[in-house]
Amino acid sequence: MKILFDQGTPVPLRRHLHPGRVDTAAEMGWSELGNGELLAAAEEAGFDILITTDQNLRYAAIALYRAVPIRRGLSARSAERSRRL
Repeated sequence: MKILFDQGTPVPLRRHLHPGRVDTAAEMGWSELGNGELLAAAEEAGFDILITTDQNLRYAAIALYRAVPIRRGLSARSAERSRRL
């Protein structure tokens, strides 16, 4: 399973996920892409899921009917707790 973390998704979460390939948008060189462009790039690169903290990305995915499922990440408080782990 190929997993993509969007900007703002705490990278330390990577170690808690199913053994699979986890990349970040920054690692892929996609930091400057808009939501629709990011979804298109993730789909083209064969990612199975996108994990994000961006509430607006869900609406972009619905509008574009993308094949890459989006899962909204943690709240700021939960993210802070995971950083301390």
